[in-house]
Amino acid sequence: MTDERYSRLAAEHLPSDLAERWIALLRPCVRLRRADAGEQVVAVLGGVPELPSGVDWPDWPEVGPLSFIASVRCAALPAAGRAAGVPGDGTLLFFYFDGRGEDAGDDESAFVSVYDPQTWVGARVLYVPEGTPVSPVEPPCGPAPYPRVELAADVEQSAPDLWLPQVREALLGSGDPWPEPREIPVGLRPFRRAFAKLDGRIGHRVGGHAVPIQGPVEYEAASADLGVERPWGEPQLDAEATRWLLLAQFDSDEDAGMEWGDAGTLYWLIRSEDLADRRFDRARLVAQC
Repeated sequence: MTDERYSRLAAEHLPSDLAERWIALLRPCVRLRRADAGEQVVAVLGGVPELPSGVDWPDWPEVGPLSFIASVRCAALPAAGRAAGVPGDGTLLFFYFDGRGEDAGDDESAFVSVYDPQTWVGARVLYVPEGTPVSPVEPPCGPAPYPRVELAADVEQSAPDLWLPQVREALLGSGDPWPEPREIPVGLRPFRRAFAKLDGRIGHRVGGHAVPIQGPVEYEAASADLGVERPWGEPQLDAEATRWLLLAQFDSDEDAGMEWGDAGTLYWLIRSEDLADRRFDRARLVAQC
C-alpha cells in the first residue's frame, strides 16, 4: 500500500491497544487522478458512455435525461485497492441528473435527494459485463457531454469518519456518542487533533471509506432507508449505517467542468449484499457540498 498515513497516525498518537483497533477499521481504496501520458487509464470522467445495444440512456421520467458522469473499468482497478465485492471485470457507468438543462430561475428545479425516494431515479449506476458488445452513445437531448478526462489509479489507505459507530466502539469502548470536546478522554485528544489536520482532500475514489464534507454519508443513506432523520449515535441509525459501503465518490472537477453545488461531491453507496449480487440498481446517491 503506497499511503499509510492513517496507520502512522495511530502509531504516533494512540496507545497500542487502541491503535490496533483503529488500524483494523482502515480500508484500502483506489484514488483516481488525472492520467499522465502513457499511464494506464482506469476510469474516465465525462465524454460519452459505451452502452450495449438495447440499453436506453438513463432518464428521469417527465424531467429529462441524466448526465453521464464517469465510467470505471473494473479489471483495471489495482487488486490491492479493489474493495471486496467490486466486480473483477466489466464496466461501471455512473449517471446523475445535474439540472444543467433546466431554467436557472426555476424555483421548482428537480434535484436528487437521498431523503426523497421519488428522486432516486435521478442517479443511476449501470454495470456492463465484460465482453458485452457496446458502442458510444450520445445523449438523446439536453446539455452537451462533460469534457472527457482520463483517470489513472493509486492505492491508498482510507479511514472512517470518527462519528461512525465502529470508530466510537473501537476508541471509546462503547457505542455512546462522542462527548463534548472538554470531556473527551485525554489519551484521545492528540489523535483527534492530528486526524483533523491531515490532508482533507476529497478527490475521486472507488471503494474504501468516503471522505465526507458534512458528516458521515452512511448516516444519510441509513436515515433515508429508515424513513426519518435521526440523531447521530442513535442505535437504530448506527445499525443501518454499518450496512452501507462506498461504491465510488466523484468530486467537483475543473478539468471535466463538473461542479456539484458549491465545490461538492457525489457519493454512491451500496449495501454489501447488493454489491455481492451486482444489484447496482440499488445503489444510493448522497450529494454534499
